[in-house]
Amino acid sequence: MASTNLHLSDAALEPIAAKVLAGERLTFEDGVALYKSHDLLAIGSLANHVRERLHGNATYFNVNRHINPTNVCVASCKLCAFGRKPDADGAYTMALEEAFRRAGEGWTEAVTEFHIVGGLHPDLPFDYYLDLLRGLKERFPTVHLKAFTAVEIGYYSHITRLSIREVLEKMKDAGLGSLPGGGAEIFAPAVRRVICDHKIGAYTWLKTHRIAHELGLQSNATMLYGHIESAEDRADHLLQLRKLQDQTRGFQTFIPLAFHPANTELGKLVPHDETTGFMDLKNVAVARLLLDNFPHIKAYWIMMTPRVAQVALRFGADDLDGTVVEEKIYHDAGASTPQALTRRDIIRLIRDAGREPIERDTLYRPVTRTETAVSVQV
Repeated sequence: MASTNLHLSDAALEPIAAKVLAGERLTFEDGVALYKSHDLLAIGSLANHVRERLHGNATYFNVNRHINPTNVCVASCKLCAFGRKPDADGAYTMALEEAFRRAGEGWTEAVTEFHIVGGLHPDLPFDYYLDLLRGLKERFPTVHLKAFTAVEIGYYSHITRLSIREVLEKMKDAGLGSLPGGGAEIFAPAVRRVICDHKIGAYTWLKTHRIAHELGLQSNATMLYGHIESAEDRADHLLQLRKLQDQTRGFQTFIPLAFHPANTELGKLVPHDETTGFMDLKNVAVARLLLDNFPHIKAYWIMMTPRVAQVALRFGADDLDGTVVEEKIYHDAGASTPQALTRRDIIRLIRDAGREPIERDTLYRPVTRTETAVSVQV
């Protein structure tokens, strides 16, 4: 258990520390104070206290593969370097057979999850996505399909004139297992108008996840930080997630996402540097402290580098994500991290941080491997 003998160099943290150690819920004002404080070690120690109370020394990871079936997108979000117009250089759309082939090739370890997100293609029919899910489930029946952000679900609702519930029901019938947390960005309307004015608003994002939870689909949640948002915007974003989680209990994991400005319109419009390790660790820690009803906080090594993600395991994070394999979205925005880590790499990172690696599936059920088989404890 993390030590409760805290050294606080910021007096504003004293009442917050007392609440955390007493197991009391933090307020919006507490969240803003945490974000504005420079006492990172104290904030990290408090977050580690909560993390170890919930998970002890365990750190979770999975063996997963990312599939981005198309980067063609009708939106023109200033934060994005991934999306392309149909006739632009680098635009691509996978035929279904190509997507199935990519899902199974080039990786010797048995994956337990396909993470599938892409652009909002103007010409692909909704049946393409249903056939993608069905085809993957037929070919890889034991692999969990975590697919399509709330932004994509909202777009499919728009092009089909089906309700969000009907879209999710059809996708669940086709094999959808859960939703990723992308597209949340920052909920503050004024900020969204600048960074992602072509995307659904916060109301629809939250509504989509609420409906998914009502249908028995669990999901993740994210927040993009390090662009033009304020401390107040971040705290508000987290508390809106916490409020929905109070109502549905359908979120599994929160993933803070660092903004990568390279190759983005926003990076040209408002010059940005990469987020610092200080900022990355603070966002992990504050999330762990404010999101008291979220089971897991992820240190997404793709965005914060494996080295910072290791340190984050002492700042509130209990999950290191997975092997990933061929991540495109953040690498198009300038991420210089590897596009894959092996299972052995991840286990070493966790153990070198003094934590105990626990392989999981998407739903956080323990995975056991032998030389010939992979089994999940249900």
